[in-house]
Amino acid sequence: MKEVVVISGKGGTGKTSITASFAYLGEKNIVVADCDVDAADMHLLLQPDFEKSEDFYSGVIANINQSVCEKHGNCIDVCRFNAIQIKDDQYEIEPLDCEGCGYCSRVCPTEAIIMEEQNVGEWYISKTKVGNSMVHARLGIAAENSGKLVAKVKNEAKRIAEDTNKDFIVVDGSPGIGCPVVSSLSGANFVVLVTEPSVSGLHDFKRVYQLVNKFNIKAGCIINKSDLNPQLSEEIEEFLKKENIVHISSLPYDETFTEAMTNGQTIVEYDENKLRVILTESWNKVKQITKTEENKK
Repeated sequence: MKEVVVISGKGGTGKTSITASFAYLGEKNIVVADCDVDAADMHLLLQPDFEKSEDFYSGVIANINQSVCEKHGNCIDVCRFNAIQIKDDQYEIEPLDCEGCGYCSRVCPTEAIIMEEQNVGEWYISKTKVGNSMVHARLGIAAENSGKLVAKVKNEAKRIAEDTNKDFIVVDGSPGIGCPVVSSLSGANFVVLVTEPSVSGLHDFKRVYQLVNKFNIKAGCIINKSDLNPQLSEEIEEFLKKENIVHISSLPYDETFTEAMTNGQTIVEYDENKLRVILTESWNKVKQITKTEENKK
């Protein structure tokens, strides 16, 4: 079982649309993991049924038992985050400000402050419209610990893939280089980097590749909207050669990309188009690369 992670240095490169296309082409032979938990939207294209859902708890937050609180004020004095406010003569916690450090609980003489585990989101196991299993999640508004939720999604996807003898896990990672991306890269066999020929696209592509390189994971690249700026596309291709990154494909700008999304479809199922052919070839190339890398070991 191989794990293919699709990431990008910045948002808006077409990463999720490409990942959803791979998921569609892989059909029942893969398990899909949407690890872009901060802004999950692959469900819009794969239409999962949300068959199983479960709350996700991570981190703690302070809670004041008003029947025990004697308003000594110690908690307000030590809170660095100004998370404790006095409202209507009661001490109350501002949830968005509380960092869960627990200092207030330690200094309360009446033990009125309890540190409670936070419900920061939900995760799901679904069947998609093409019949493959999909593990996905939704992080709560302003919630933290997205890296831990990503790990949960990936572990569940791996468990399902092993239990059902699937060949691939296809992971849609978060853009950027933050904690969720690091978590999504853990255990990957191959990384597909999606970029675009813009100044910010090239800069962020190089930055995210540095992260991938630190993990010593084989990488390939898809250049989306490659014909919009041929000069920058050439710069990207030169960088690929220099760093021994596989140039998987270059996708031309095509408005059917947006039309497919508007209709809730992946580009490979939306009418006959050039992108469908290229993405099908790209998926076949990714599968071949992972098999080749396995044979080298």
